[in-house]
Amino acid sequence: MKSNIEWNDVLKKEARGIDDEDLGEVQEVQGNYVLVKKGIINKEQFYIPKAQAESYDGDVLRFKITQEDLNQYQHEPPSIWDSDSIQETTTDERDTDEERISLTEEKLDVSKKYQEDQATITKKPVTETKTVEVPLTREEVSIKRRPPSGQTEAQSPIQSPKEIKIPVKREEAEVIKKPYVKEEVAVKKKKVTDKKKVTEDVTSEELDTSSIDK
Repeated sequence: MKSNIEWNDVLKKEARGIDDEDLGEVQEVQGNYVLVKKGIINKEQFYIPKAQAESYDGDVLRFKITQEDLNQYQHEPPSIWDSDSIQETTTDERDTDEERISLTEEKLDVSKKYQEDQATITKKPVTETKTVEVPLTREEVSIKRRPPSGQTEAQSPIQSPKEIKIPVKREEAEVIKKPYVKEEVAVKKKKVTDKKKVTEDVTSEELDTSSIDK
């Protein structure tokens, strides 16, 4: 860091104050004053005495003042100039004052959020005809003739037909339908990633120099 400041080197360099506060950019050095300009479009100008300069490291000219202290320095050139070491600024150097204009542009910032849908699984009845073979038992009457086992007296023969009922048993099929679990179906959820293109209009700024070129 240079203790003796070369004032010819500080033009267009950053001006910084205490705690590295931004004081603007050095534009001119005349007599015992340094002209700094601060801002982007409508720049403010301040005339800071050289005595407030502390050091210059080749890139930054540092002053022993704060950003608030700038307001105490008049915005117009001092009425009394010190003729010592007056540095003349050429027209070309004055014409190199920069006006910095920021151009902004929108960019897509896509976020994701969860949306709940429903997957529907339907059970429906299906009717089909089934045949089952079932063995059924029944009793039949068989007639077997044989001689009487002994000599017995009998009544007179009947004079008309007479029915003799002999009970016989038989099995009948009785159908009862009982539900049972024939199988189980496992339903699982799994994550599937799909790629989707998101299209949206974005706006950016650009300079229209047509009026300058004419």
